[in-house]
Amino acid sequence: MPQPMDEPRLVGSDRVLAVLAELARHPDGIGLEEMARAVASPKPTVHRALASLRRAGFAMRNGHGRYELGDEFLRMAFAHHEARPDHVRVTPILKKLCDRYGETIHYAALDGASVVYRSKLDPPSGAVRLTSVVGGRNPAHCTAVGKVLLADALPDEDAVRAWAGGRTLERRTERSVGTVEELHAELTRIREQGYAVDDQENEPGVNCVAVPAYLTSPTVPSGAISVSGLAYRTPLKVLVDDLPAIQAAVSGKELS
Repeated sequence: MPQPMDEPRLVGSDRVLAVLAELARHPDGIGLEEMARAVASPKPTVHRALASLRRAGFAMRNGHGRYELGDEFLRMAFAHHEARPDHVRVTPILKKLCDRYGETIHYAALDGASVVYRSKLDPPSGAVRLTSVVGGRNPAHCTAVGKVLLADALPDEDAVRAWAGGRTLERRTERSVGTVEELHAELTRIREQGYAVDDQENEPGVNCVAVPAYLTSPTVPSGAISVSGLAYRTPLKVLVDDLPAIQAAVSGKELS
């Protein structure tokens, strides 16, 4: 049977991927012993995985003998990200909004129970930068981008309940939605008003307004775009009052 012969190769490739993922968590590098502990594998096995990654240019050793992500991996990742159709289309929108508000602008997509940040633009100066990163995740029900996308994907309470799957909704702050009933009510309100807010629900002191972005289809949102600001400097009411300008920018119209 072919399955037993294929299994060791599958395990080996999974280990190489685990090593690669662990490298990404250590921008200053990681030693062989630390890596072996992190991926719960023998040092000789981890050394072979690192050797494979180094041959491909996906890993390298720095001057201190520690392993880092390789330049070839970074080149491929950045080139892929820069060429993604949604990134190409959304970048001018993010720049318009960033220039207008002097705050951080996100573009995110829904992935199950999370949102994944596909693009992010920070103001060049004068603002505190948020902790979000491209490729990072947050619970969808705690974020404005996530809620505006859930409002489209979950049309009624049964759909919300099925999406929750019996799990307890994490409350990131005391303001977060925490039950299916609360989330259903929030999503109903979002559908009626056409936008979502994060009133310090994901991070204390940070609020956001988000609207859906139709970059690849006129009827199905490819993601959502948010303006995120520190509550003391850019109150939520300021963003909500300026919603027509945000919607105009996201739809490709001129800001007024």
